[in-house]
Amino acid sequence: MVSRSLQRELLGWLLVPLTAVVCFNVWTTYENAVETADLITDRTLLASARVIAEDIRENDGVLEATIPPAALEMFASDPPDRVFYRVTAPSGQIIAGHPDIVVPPGQPAGLEPAFFQTTFRDQPVRAVAIAQPIISAQNPGRAVVAIGQTLMAHDQLMTGLWLKALRDQVLLVAAAGLLGVFGLRRGLAPILKLRDDVIERDPTELKPFAVNSVQSELRPLVEALNEAFARIQRQMAAQRRFVANAAHQLRTPLALLKTQVGVGLREPGTAAKEEALAAADKSVDGMARLSNQLLSLARAEQGSSSLMKSAVDFQAIARDALEGLTQAALSRDIDLGFEAGEGEFVVWGHPTLLRELVVNLVDNALRYTPRRGSVTARIGREGDAILLQVEDTGPGIAEIDREKVFERFYRSAEAGGDGTGLGLAIVREIVSSHDGEVGLSGRQPPPGLTAWVKLPAYRQG
Repeated sequence: MVSRSLQRELLGWLLVPLTAVVCFNVWTTYENAVETADLITDRTLLASARVIAEDIRENDGVLEATIPPAALEMFASDPPDRVFYRVTAPSGQIIAGHPDIVVPPGQPAGLEPAFFQTTFRDQPVRAVAIAQPIISAQNPGRAVVAIGQTLMAHDQLMTGLWLKALRDQVLLVAAAGLLGVFGLRRGLAPILKLRDDVIERDPTELKPFAVNSVQSELRPLVEALNEAFARIQRQMAAQRRFVANAAHQLRTPLALLKTQVGVGLREPGTAAKEEALAAADKSVDGMARLSNQLLSLARAEQGSSSLMKSAVDFQAIARDALEGLTQAALSRDIDLGFEAGEGEFVVWGHPTLLRELVVNLVDNALRYTPRRGSVTARIGREGDAILLQVEDTGPGIAEIDREKVFERFYRSAEAGGDGTGLGLAIVREIVSSHDGEVGLSGRQPPPGLTAWVKLPAYRQG
């Protein structure tokens, strides 16, 4: 994948629109330069034509037109242009000028000047024609004065105006580009410094960055980095806890297992060996269950970020979990029931973790319920939440201990059974990763305990 430069992208977003604006300005400047040159040329032509028109005289019934020097001196330029003129009497007779050079396309309308383009020997010529009223008995009507000029001075003026504007625009783009690069470097300096701080930081250093030391636009980024550091710290802490808990909890059963195996090896009798093997088998089962719970706890601690969630039927998951525990309930002579309300019970979660949740709640209830007791799981709705209740007829838990039992490896003094103290801790971690709530309450009527879990109901769309 080709690497992208933020500085280049920002500079491009600055210069591309600026260049487009400059191009538009260059075009409009060119049009303005043409209009300005046309205006100056037209005014000069019109002024010269009016000077000639004012000198039209009648002498003995004959119209005469003298060309004052001032009328032609107006066109003095470098490079010099050629000037052509033509004066026509009301009768159509040419009384001055060139008969076939400056020919207007038509008679001027009223007293308004008529500007037009013509050519002379393939040279473009700009010209104007005006009508001059003649008050005379012999030559009544209007004389027409037409005067034209080649466009060398016009083009030179237009080019000069346009090139000056073009130069100014190019200088503007260059200055804007330099200022843009300088401004972007200064603006991106905090980001680059933050990058360097992250790169140079020791891998074990997870202290948060100071949010107030950066610009307001960078604070969300710094806050996101700090949150990432916090998640890493939590994950590392969870990993350390998992390793420590696993080592602590497995040490005792491993020692017991070794002792049982040693006793079995030393005992000569078959009955003693079988008893030692049975004890060892029970220890292995306990270790397997402990290992599975430790793994479940570690998986639950990872939360929603590491596992893909989807819309799942919580009722179906709960029913499937209870079916898997039916044999355990029968072996203990416990009545295991399931009650479900009407409607859908869809939540947004991970099916495996949700099944672990139900299994741990029900298994915990089965372990602490005496023979011929009952355990009932109920699922229903409470507002916008899905409510799961697991009710048992066991000894219950004192109210002072109901929060403590969610801690890892905690077991109340009143609770018997052979639990590991991890079941409810796993439940709390799973519920937390699904943005839910978990709690305990006394069964009514006592004795017994009701464990409840609330999960947000899934809303499609």
